[in-house]
Amino acid sequence: MIGGATWTISGGRVLGPAPFLLAGIINVTPDSFYDGGRYGDLEAAVDRGRSLSEEGAHILDVGGESTRPGAAEVPEAEELSRVVPVIRELSRTAQQSIPGLRGNFPVLAVDTYKAKVAAEALAAGASIVNDISACRFDPGLADVLAGERPGYVLMHSLGRPGAMQRDPRYGDVVDDILAFFEERLAFLTARGLPEANIVLDPGIGFGKLLEHNLAILKGVERFGRLGRPVYMGLSNKSLWGKLLGLESGERQTATAVATGLLVARGVLVHRVHEVAQARQAAIVATAMS
Repeated sequence: MIGGATWTISGGRVLGPAPFLLAGIINVTPDSFYDGGRYGDLEAAVDRGRSLSEEGAHILDVGGESTRPGAAEVPEAEELSRVVPVIRELSRTAQQSIPGLRGNFPVLAVDTYKAKVAAEALAAGASIVNDISACRFDPGLADVLAGERPGYVLMHSLGRPGAMQRDPRYGDVVDDILAFFEERLAFLTARGLPEANIVLDPGIGFGKLLEHNLAILKGVERFGRLGRPVYMGLSNKSLWGKLLGLESGERQTATAVATGLLVARGVLVHRVHEVAQARQAAIVATAMS
């Protein structure tokens, strides 16, 4: 396993050891690139969470602001109104017995870079903060992380979504991201977030061209030298459109194949829209490794 097979989240709970973990995506947004608008109300979002749970998700990742390239920022109050009720209701659902569920109900994550949204989501029942900003957009987020000690997804991005795809350049993209992770890990642990609570997301598509994304995937084992598990989000992204000429609704097979290959190469956490397909690919990859 690249960097380890366990991840500490809120309350000292440990996910793993495991050959893989699947994070099912719940976009409570009108404008996400793949499923914007499908789960915009509370009932639809909670039903989506139940479905992903039944498919075998270990984590439910709830986001209230699209971070696709060029996306507009969402006001804090609006993001709070989108995600906190969903997390609260899913947290209640987690305490119930659900027929047909594979194992326990998934742990909950909030996809945000805002300190207040993270704090209120954690209070509502989330155990993980998935942050595209690496604590660079809202200085208060590091204080929330240090105080609450949730699981934390440390992601690399070249700036904010509105500008990150404007002529991104690297020396060696993996070396550059490794240096970024080293600096951010030192910052976060100095502020009080234990290293065991952090996983590393190289940020596929966040300030990267196709050649950068492919170089990251080809060199993924190199991230293991930092000693932390890798978290990968490549589900239905534009790299499959550029590589294969596929529209956003046609990329499920490419996503499943890539997920299986990455499981075989030791990536621990996989953030996906179609959990059932990813789970099948991951099981096959594990059985054949």
